[in-house]
Amino acid sequence: MTEQVVALLRGINVGKAKRVAMADLRALLSGLGFQAPRTLLNSGNAVFGCPPDRLAGVAEEVRSAIADRLGVDCAVLARTATEVAEVLAADPLRPVVTDPSRYLVGFLFDRPARPVVDELHAMDFGAEQLRVLGSAVYFWCPDGIQNSAAVKAAGSRLGVEVTTRNWNTVLKLAELAGAG
Repeated sequence: MTEQVVALLRGINVGKAKRVAMADLRALLSGLGFQAPRTLLNSGNAVFGCPPDRLAGVAEEVRSAIADRLGVDCAVLARTATEVAEVLAADPLRPVVTDPSRYLVGFLFDRPARPVVDELHAMDFGAEQLRVLGSAVYFWCPDGIQNSAAVKAAGSRLGVEVTTRNWNTVLKLAELAGAG
């Protein structure tokens, strides 16, 4: 029996640096013995079956293999299908979101310190909103993502590494993993 895992590669295929072809990523995951690897988009999203006894080290195993075999050093975050479903179900900003392409989920590599979360929650971002729940941060950016004050504030204050996907992408990843 295997658990479906969503792996998120941080910062690949942005500009000319850190290029990883999704076909190469699928082949690498298959070569590591993971079952039925699939990728979504060209931005480092993969879903695959993983034996339960490998779950704890799967992110580091994938990161190390990408560095060794593809020559790209990038952070890798892994969440089970169940964990992704929990992120979707928590959705604290559902009442205000009108465009899922401007709604982001930041998957946190570690939990941020409570005082930092409280500080971010107290900040006024105008029409934008930010909520941290557990190991996810939710961003509503109605005027666009590129110049978002909430995203910038979180990036400079959280103190933990984060990789962000828009709501539509998270929904598609959950569906691929059988969690949506």
